[in-house]
Amino acid sequence: MPPPSDIVKVAIEWPGANAQLIEIDQKKPLSSIIREVCDGWSLSGSEQFALRYADGPQLYITEQSRGEIKNGTILRLAISPTRAARQLLERIQSHGMDARLEALKELAKLSADPTFATEFINMEGIGTLARLVESGTHFGEMLAFTLTAFLELMDHGIVSWDLISLSFIKQIAGYVNQPMVDVSILQRSLAILESMVLNSHSLYHRVAQEITVGQLIAHLQVSNQEIQTYAIALINALFLKAPEDRRQEEHTNPLDLGLTEMASTLAQKHLRSIILNHVIRGNRPIKAEMAHQLYVLQVLTFNLLEERMMTKMDPSDQAQRDIIFELRRIAFDGENDPGGTEKRKAMYTKDYKMLGFTNHVNPAMDFTQTPPGMLALDNMLYLAKLHQDTYTRIVLENSSREDKHECPFGRCAIELTRMLCEILQVGELPNEGCNDYHPMFFTHDRAWEEFFCVCIQLLNKTWKEMRATAEDFNKVMQVVKEQITRALAMKPASLDQLKSKLRGLSYSEILRLRQSERMSQDDFQSPPIIELRERIQPEILELIKQQRLNRLCDGSCFRKIGNRRRQDKFWFCRLSLNHKVLHYGDLEEPPQGEVPFELLSDKIPVSDIKSVVTGKDCPHMKEKSALKQNKEVLELAFSILYDPDEALNFVAPNKYEYCVWTDGLCALLGREMASDLTRSDLDTLITMEMKLRLLDLENITIPEAPPPVPKEPSTYNFTYNYG
Repeated sequence: MPPPSDIVKVAIEWPGANAQLIEIDQKKPLSSIIREVCDGWSLSGSEQFALRYADGPQLYITEQSRGEIKNGTILRLAISPTRAARQLLERIQSHGMDARLEALKELAKLSADPTFATEFINMEGIGTLARLVESGTHFGEMLAFTLTAFLELMDHGIVSWDLISLSFIKQIAGYVNQPMVDVSILQRSLAILESMVLNSHSLYHRVAQEITVGQLIAHLQVSNQEIQTYAIALINALFLKAPEDRRQEEHTNPLDLGLTEMASTLAQKHLRSIILNHVIRGNRPIKAEMAHQLYVLQVLTFNLLEERMMTKMDPSDQAQRDIIFELRRIAFDGENDPGGTEKRKAMYTKDYKMLGFTNHVNPAMDFTQTPPGMLALDNMLYLAKLHQDTYTRIVLENSSREDKHECPFGRCAIELTRMLCEILQVGELPNEGCNDYHPMFFTHDRAWEEFFCVCIQLLNKTWKEMRATAEDFNKVMQVVKEQITRALAMKPASLDQLKSKLRGLSYSEILRLRQSERMSQDDFQSPPIIELRERIQPEILELIKQQRLNRLCDGSCFRKIGNRRRQDKFWFCRLSLNHKVLHYGDLEEPPQGEVPFELLSDKIPVSDIKSVVTGKDCPHMKEKSALKQNKEVLELAFSILYDPDEALNFVAPNKYEYCVWTDGLCALLGREMASDLTRSDLDTLITMEMKLRLLDLENITIPEAPPPVPKEPSTYNFTYNYG
């Protein structure tokens, strides 16, 4: 007979004594259980003790968290968090350096525990640590442990960052600006400054006065990728929180914007090349966290284009109209300008038509739609001035055609700009957990404009390959979008590589790829084929189900994402081989191979699982669902709800893992696997199986209906003569 659900069997350790094997009654107060444990070792003053986990983070057990204790857990009797906080607070203020160092080392470890952190903060512990830093008397390990403890305590969100003093900020900024400083101190200092900027508007201004992007450049030239990552994270934080007027200065140089008043344009140009040469093209492979920070920087850089993208052209603004005149002048410079006003107007109308504008009389009206707004005109002017030969070739080549196959440059440039904004998600905030950065955008000071110049040439080339007319405009744009997205998916390292990839994606190649990827619908619509498909489907679904369950048995590593700061904390979950228990537990780093069940301390019986929920229905997503930057995390989130009222929360590393796990869990519960991956796999496998079965019928037309049964013979008096 199984034990009652309220009884948990555990082992409890105490230094210098044999462990106690006891049964914890979850209905009894925790203080009574601790008293019984103390009595077992003849310890007095049970109110001075508490229980902690012996493994993993070794968190304190409270009335709120005691429900997480599982059978077989090893616990440890320890001094209570209040007593521990008081003792450590006294020891870190002692005169003995060795005693203070040991106290700070222990404090750095305990500060991750929210129960201890609450007690320590209530005793004004944060202020004590801040004063130790401000004194400037701590160095080396002692300072590193002090900063670690401070950061861990602040990350709990118990106290506001706004309480931090200016002298503390100056001291932390001083560690970042020092040419030679211990790596651990530098890393924690950068992390503290990043948290200040992200969590307090007033602290942003104070940090920006002490730290400039130019001063952070030195930390991007080191070989330690962690330091580089924290430095770029701080740059991103300054970028993200910068006031609009400072972010939008000199929008034509996105990677060269001043993030603080003390950062010069020259320093920002240096920044891009430093990131390219020392990070992207460095000797070490890019880790996930670095890839995320590069992605964030890329997104924030492109978001500088949003203002121009959403700005309509004012047809009455002469300065803006002069840009259109300049486009005409560069294209048709050699032609004589007629003297009369009417003749000039007629000629301008003709020229604007040859430039491919929709409104020949007043082309300014073409730029009143947002997006792309004035950004399209900026791109066209950049092409005309910096790639004049390409610009004039495209315009004159099409303006001289009389066969209705001319490519309208103006209309194409405007629509292409809108499409590029959509592909690169200009104006969208970075997604947590996304690592999709493109190295080529870090290879040029004007990467966006150069990208446009490459794509407009591609559009002109594709237009000619398709022998398109004005009626085919939307079809051409669809093909060009597919060419660009396929090329970007190959992650070209430079703009030259992008050109090479696009050359290989001609219109004929796109047609071939579409043909190979598209299932021929005509061959699979006849009733006999549909009936065969229906017969095959159950066995294919069973095959997919087994694959999903096998993947769950192999297990997956998930990242723990905090509310305030990304941290490389991981946990692993896998299904038992008999499909009856889910095992999970924390890991220090991503596993290189199979994680044995013995290392996963927690488990959930599959029979206890009530349901699987996804997205905004997950307990850990309900408070985040309104935030735009958590949109992608929301799409990868799912939770297991199990008895009595507990939840195991997941954020999958990618869409594939999300589909595999939600499918596998649904299969375990006997429910339909409804993910996009299942539909894709089902289509692919059924198509392959049917093609294999129909190989012998190649080039034979399958009738819509079975052949008719012949009439009965008039007489059955017939025999077959074997002779």
